[in-house]
Amino acid sequence: MTILVVTGTGTEIGKTVVTAAVAAAARGRRVAVLKPAQTGLAPGEPGDAAEVARLAGGHVTPVELARFPEPLAPATAARRAGMAPVRPHEVAEAAEKLATEHDLVLVEGAGGLLVRFDDEGGTLADAARLLSAPVLVVAPAGLGTLNATALTAEALRARGLECLGVVVGSMPDRPDLASRCNIEDLPVAAGAPLLGAVPAGAGALAGADFAAGATGWLAPGLGGTWTVPSL
Repeated sequence: MTILVVTGTGTEIGKTVVTAAVAAAARGRRVAVLKPAQTGLAPGEPGDAAEVARLAGGHVTPVELARFPEPLAPATAARRAGMAPVRPHEVAEAAEKLATEHDLVLVEGAGGLLVRFDDEGGTLADAARLLSAPVLVVAPAGLGTLNATALTAEALRARGLECLGVVVGSMPDRPDLASRCNIEDLPVAAGAPLLGAVPAGAGALAGADFAAGATGWLAPGLGGTWTVPSL
């Protein structure tokens, strides 16, 4: 697996910290993280790709294709800014180029799988299809996550895309009943294995501490040692 696409069941659910954990667990390999469209930040502010590099370590090359100032879906943000949108074929071309120079390329989407990149309806799913790349789904822990995860997995299957698995993007220190039960139910909803759970607040750690903990948050399929806890 040279290129892995990371999506989520929604926004602000931990895609960047999960991407960083996967990158950190790949220490010893040359890793690039590609953010096709960064929204909601001004020029010069550190974006998601830079945050992955901060957390995961110096072996990560951060790449951002486009930046739009308003915190909106990429297509809307590009249109309102009067800027050219990012298109799926551009994402695929950039990822393929990075793959010639890196052992692993992580493509982190914006929002969910079907958020529009452009006004023609291009999405992260289209980029994944062009790349024939597996997709890792990041999901929240609590109530409501099963439906959103099932819908994302169904959209992947409908497009002939592989759902590599699911990672919980922010697991509370003291998970409630729904969060505990979802550990068992998420793989059923996704039709794919649960491949880890990143603890809440992990993104606030110093880079060295984050990198040291990352393998313990991810299953062996992502280079870690995490196993599904018993309820």
